[in-house]
Order: sequence, then C-alpha cells, then structure tokens
Amino acid sequence: MDNQGISQALGLIHPITLSHGLNAEVWDENQKRYIDFVGGIGVLNLGHCHPDIVEAIQKQAGLLTHYAFNAARHQPYLSLMKKLIEFIPMQQPVAGMFTNSGAEATENALKIARINTGRTGVIAFDGGFHGRTLAAVNLNGKTTPYKDGLGTLPGPVYHLPYPSRDNDISAAQAQAALERLFQVEVDVKNIAAIIFEPVLGEGGFQLLDADFAKYLRDFCNKHGILIIIDEIQSGFGRTGQAFAFPYLGIEPDLLLLAKSIAGGMPLGAVIAKKALMDKPIKGALGGTYSGNPIACAAGLATLQVLESTAFQQSSAHYTQQIEMRYQQWKEQALTPWLGKLTGIGAMRGIELQHVEQGPGTDLMGKILQRAREKGLLLMPSGKHKNIIRLLPPLTITAEVLKEGLDILETVLAETREESFFKESA
Repeated sequence: MDNQGISQALGLIHPITLSHGLNAEVWDENQKRYIDFVGGIGVLNLGHCHPDIVEAIQKQAGLLTHYAFNAARHQPYLSLMKKLIEFIPMQQPVAGMFTNSGAEATENALKIARINTGRTGVIAFDGGFHGRTLAAVNLNGKTTPYKDGLGTLPGPVYHLPYPSRDNDISAAQAQAALERLFQVEVDVKNIAAIIFEPVLGEGGFQLLDADFAKYLRDFCNKHGILIIIDEIQSGFGRTGQAFAFPYLGIEPDLLLLAKSIAGGMPLGAVIAKKALMDKPIKGALGGTYSGNPIACAAGLATLQVLESTAFQQSSAHYTQQIEMRYQQWKEQALTPWLGKLTGIGAMRGIELQHVEQGPGTDLMGKILQRAREKGLLLMPSGKHKNIIRLLPPLTITAEVLKEGLDILETVLAETREESFFKESA
C-alpha cells in the first residue's frame, strides 16, 4: 500500500482507502461497500454525513468559517456552550471551554486542577486512555505503543487497577490499592485529581464499579481532590443515555468531552463546576482553533438530533439487538472463543476468550480480516487486544444492523473450524 509520504509511525487497522459514507455504511476507492462498526473510533454516533449536521456545516461555512474566540466572540460558540451546559445532567452550576480534541481537553483539565488545588499529582487507572500529548499520554494505563521512547513524562502520575464486573477486579481490591498508594508512594495532600473513564474505551468497554465510584467521590471530597471524568468516548449517547457518569451515581468536578460531540468535526470541551472553571486568570485558557464556528454549528445540530425521539428509539433498538444476539450466540455455543459481553447499554464489547487457550489475541487479527472481506469493519480493544469494540452509529437502520451482526455471527462460527486459522493466516 502506498502511504504517500505519511509517517510509518501511524498505526492502521484496515488496509483500505475510503471514499465516502452514509450513516453506517462506507465505500472504498474501488466502490466496495462495508458496514461500519468502527465509526471513526467513537466519533460517529450519528453516522456518516447525517443530513442535519451536513446542512448546519454548509450553512455556517457560508457565514463565518473561523474566528479565534479569544480575539472576538462568535455566536456558534456562545449558542453551543449554552445548549451543552443545559444538556449535561449536572446539578451544580457549571462553565466550560471548547478545545480542538479530547487530548487537548485532558491537558486543560490538568491545568485547571493544578491551579485550583495547588497540587501536581494525578491518579489514573490501568487500561485507561486519555490522549497522545505529553501530559495526557502519561495518564494512559498502557506503555506500548504510547510511551515507548518518550523518557520522563509530565507528572507525577500514579496508576490503580480499574475495578469492574467486566474484568473481575473488585471495588475492595481497588480500594486497597488506593490505600497502599498513600501508605507507600505519595502523600494524599500532593494529589490534585483522580481521572477515569466511566466505561473504558480502548481498555475494552468495561464499566467502572459503582460502589468504588461512590467511595472515590467521598474520599476526594474529604481530601480536597478533584474528580475528572473522561466521557470523550462514552458520551453523547454511546452508552444508551446522554452520558455514562449517572450510571455510577456520582457527578464529576470536571468533565471531558470530544469524539461524537460534533458529528465528525474536530471539537472537544472541558466542562467543570463554575468556581473551578473561573479560577484560572484571564487568558490562561483558550486556543486559536478551539470552538471553531463550523465545528460549533455541527455540535448544535448534533445535540438536536440526540434529543430527538427517532434517535432515542434507534439507540434503544441497537442495544436490544446486541444483547439479544449475544445471548443467542451463547445459548447456541456459537464458538468456544465467545467470552463476556462487556460494557453497558449501547457501549458493548465482545470478548474473545477460550477456556483452555486464554485470550484470543492472535485470533483477533484473523477475525478483523475475515469480517472485512465479507464487508464488515471491526475494531479491537482491551489489555490483550481480544475484545471486539462495537462502535457503529447509533442511527444504524435495523436492516443494516442485522446484516452486520449476521456477518459477525458467520465469522465467529467459522472460528470453530481448524481451517479458519489456516485460511486466514
């Protein structure tokens, strides 16, 4: 494949070149059609080229393509922030800023946490992913490929095991690890924030234990530590509701947003309790492209679609079908490699795990290849890269969803045969 001067350091899951897409379908340069269960890695909860979002982009492009909000305000930024704050289910008054990406949202949240607490330490979790910039990458609960060769990273950062019913790590184990951390490694008074995803994204779609989340909220309140909840992947309907943190029974101090916030346009946000957000001095926050007018217009259209009855019905149908088909596959003993259904609501992963042979890490590549040949694009995740991360648009039609799940069922069933491993090698 001709990479046309592109760095070899960029990873690639599927060796194809796409030309266009619509809702949950994409076509490559040879006009081969694929059902898209990747969705731009969680960016396209509303699908490719949603007509309402395309219309908003086109309209705004004819009015104002860019203005730096630090230089002069523009209406799309003001309108989207007002609507977004109303959309987020937090009880206390909040304020926010827009960023270009999730990683930039993470970086700004760390600045806000340091300024408000006067501390520098951060606690993150194994399996977490918060971005690729230097401070964000140190939060990631995985060394390779993100931290290889980078040397000393901004910190200090401390990692804990992530407790979830999906990985058999209990709330008690994570609590014990937290207690040990403060007994052995760091003074609690040096910790500014604890950051976590309510549902791990790259870590394999694992839901944080709600009891641990409540314990953490009480602990942080007691010790003056801020909670940063990263909903960059789990937000905007991915779990079957607007955001995932209500599943945990707590609210964040700072909330990180991006990915599906604007229907494919580059946009992120930090939303925080107003007192925290207003603490940095004037000029401390901002960015040239942050809150671009076209991206904000797309964000407004996105929120309108998310609040529609049609979207909510489509999302509910998707959730029901995933759960039903998985249960059928278990009852049918479709394949000895079928492990857990991880996650919650519409944010689900399918674990490849054999009772005798362990995680299906090697199997994953063969499944991705075979599914792609049959017209289905899938994405791996998890510590062992053995969890199929299901990220189709939640606007996917019933017919296309069935077609995609039928392909996945066929490929999974083929893993029972020895010939599958030979033919896919």
